[in-house]
Amino acid sequence: MLMSCAEKQEQLEVQVYETSASGNKLTPIKDFSISENASKIVLNPEKEYQTITGFGGAFTEASAYLLNKLSKENRTKIINAYFSSEGANYSLTRTHMNSCDFSVSNYSYAPVEGDKNLEYFTIEEDKDDLIPFIKDAMAASADGFKIFGSPWTAAPWMKDNNKWVGGKLLPEYYDTWALFFSKYVDAYKAEGIDIWGFTVENEPLGNGNNWESMHYSPDEMTNFVVNHLGPKLEADGKGDLKILGYDQNREHLKEWVDSQYKNDETSKYFDGTAIHWYASTFEVFPEELQYAYNKAPNKLLIQSEACIDAETPVWKDDAWYFKKEATDWGFTWAPEKDKHLHPKYAPVNRYARDIIGCLNNWVDGWVDWNMVLDTKGGPNWFKNWCIAPVIVDPEKDEVYFTPLYYTMAHFSKYIRPNAKVIGIENTDEALMVTAAKNPDGSIAVVVFNEGDTAKNFDLSLNDKTIQIKIREKALQTILILKP
Repeated sequence: MLMSCAEKQEQLEVQVYETSASGNKLTPIKDFSISENASKIVLNPEKEYQTITGFGGAFTEASAYLLNKLSKENRTKIINAYFSSEGANYSLTRTHMNSCDFSVSNYSYAPVEGDKNLEYFTIEEDKDDLIPFIKDAMAASADGFKIFGSPWTAAPWMKDNNKWVGGKLLPEYYDTWALFFSKYVDAYKAEGIDIWGFTVENEPLGNGNNWESMHYSPDEMTNFVVNHLGPKLEADGKGDLKILGYDQNREHLKEWVDSQYKNDETSKYFDGTAIHWYASTFEVFPEELQYAYNKAPNKLLIQSEACIDAETPVWKDDAWYFKKEATDWGFTWAPEKDKHLHPKYAPVNRYARDIIGCLNNWVDGWVDWNMVLDTKGGPNWFKNWCIAPVIVDPEKDEVYFTPLYYTMAHFSKYIRPNAKVIGIENTDEALMVTAAKNPDGSIAVVVFNEGDTAKNFDLSLNDKTIQIKIREKALQTILILKP
């Protein structure tokens, strides 16, 4: 669509999509009122930063279980909404190896105690839910997407405490555990699913001894990767698989990248680092992200998990997602010294602010957690309730696309893999802005107005400009097809 703007400069041709507290849901916006007090956003595509790996969510047993309980029509509707080019077009995804908290029960692909050679390895548990979900997503996706696996824990018999929760991998099973990753890739490939890579361990610092976990120190994880996992994958002809270290909250990022990238030997098998957002409801931790990039500029930096945690979903109330009423785990039981990092927050703000903040600090991929949960925030064997962008009532076969779904789509649909984050100048500190140039030459600009007042800004690229209005409490993606 061609925007009209009374400017002396040549007009910039753009498409504008907005999601707002006033009711827009990735709605095309065509007409803007003009203001003399407009701020300025200037794009500089010559200044390039990181290359985008992708955006998306996680395939969990909880989501797959719920999809199996829905009508075929609603199941297809949700999968298309996430993976088709008409939908959010997810390009980077995660799944769990063995069970996790968002599983229906505890299980391992290595169920036989003492099976060091994993002769009884089996992914049978995944064949009725996770694998059909992934394969249906693959069928819906025209562009395809990357999948990385994350283990929450090894089977209890491989650990020093012989439990699902906590404990460490026994050294005598390091090679068995490395073999586990290789066999997982082969088993999924036999089902027609290619695995792109792994995180070594979900939340190696633990989760308060609540659900599946296995602990590593930074140097213990580096040792496992450098002396066991990396060499095993290489020996099995799988050296191209990506290995991402850490996989927990950003506040501890420095000590982990210091260990991973200590020297050429330790860096060899690490392709990047994975991070979570749970250390704060508003803080992006730019200093830590910048540190990780500077430590290893050529390695990946992927946000691998995020969700509105510790909340029961608000059923069919869009307005709630724009209000600062949500609370997370830290609001109630974070250490006193960290409570200031966990004020009440608006869910849309938390997503939009974090993704933009990450993109502006060298993060190249951003992956949400569960794609589908029920009206309780599960199923979850530990009753660790959370919120997903799509909520369903399987008993009534009802589906609710929350504003978080549209928030994710503002990025995943318009910033494609191999896009380059580009330079921007923004004169209004109240607006959060990021921009990326796609492989097809188009430029996607994402603007977030968290405030209670609508704003105007002049968007400029080279010798072209256009004035755009963004509503209060709104997120916009501006697509420039012909720069």
